[in-house]
Amino acid sequence: MHAPVMLELPSFEDYALLDSGFERKLERYGPYRIVRPEGQALWQPRLDAGVWAEADAIFSGDGDEDASGRWKFQNKLEGAALEDVWPLSFGPVTFHGRFTAFRHVGFFPEQAAHWQWFDDLIQKRRARTPDTKPKVLNLFGYTGVASLVAAAAGAEVTHIDASKKAIGWARQNQELSGLSDKPIRWICDDALKFVEREARRGSRYDGIVMDPPKYGRGPKGEVWQFFEDIDDLMHKTRALLSDTPLFFLISSYAVRASFMATHELGRDVFAGLGGVVESGELLIREEASERCISTSLFTRWATGDGDV
Repeated sequence: MHAPVMLELPSFEDYALLDSGFERKLERYGPYRIVRPEGQALWQPRLDAGVWAEADAIFSGDGDEDASGRWKFQNKLEGAALEDVWPLSFGPVTFHGRFTAFRHVGFFPEQAAHWQWFDDLIQKRRARTPDTKPKVLNLFGYTGVASLVAAAAGAEVTHIDASKKAIGWARQNQELSGLSDKPIRWICDDALKFVEREARRGSRYDGIVMDPPKYGRGPKGEVWQFFEDIDDLMHKTRALLSDTPLFFLISSYAVRASFMATHELGRDVFAGLGGVVESGELLIREEASERCISTSLFTRWATGDGDV
């Protein structure tokens, strides 16, 4: 059993976890220091309270990951407003950070561990079959950073999200990255309905990424509930894998469950494929400290034998 796997944030010039404690975290996003709630930071901060008070943006809200709240802008960001953007980069991809009505700023830095993983798998496949682009499906794709990483590595990407606003943001990130010539289909749709249609069409993908929310709605009011719908979606999406699949990845945020829940589901879904199923947590380690914050659960499958 390949679990648990604890994946730490790789080197990321435009992001750092500076300190945490008292159910908050102090982070650096590019040039800005930001304070946000973090329910798992049960310990005491290491840095002086004055350092925290001098942050450029401070988010106040309740403990619900998806609850709205209020930003206070000061210092470098004095005079800033909701929806203001600034550029950030990871490898060949540049994208906008943005202050939303929620605590999030448009991407999840800990996902960089997965970005590196499937970037490597795609590039190895491209090296073996340079005339063929691996096809990658990104469900619940949000602002498109994972899609852009896959496209930059040489994949042909289909990106699905239920929010027209998120799709527009993702297109902006594509242009910002200088990747407008890369083959990416941006589609606003309900994830499960899209998967069902693709199965009827006989469409197949070499790599699949999904980052489903705890709760959500599709563009036509379709209701998504993680625990009620994830088994159905995983099995139906597994049927879209090609005859020579590369990888399958699911991340789970704001879900009250152990990684073993999706690990055992993954073992069920990927039975008969061979390869390796591994599951665990994504971690962000404090700068100059041994303390870590666990940000999400994940389960992923890959061929596992180097023949990609």
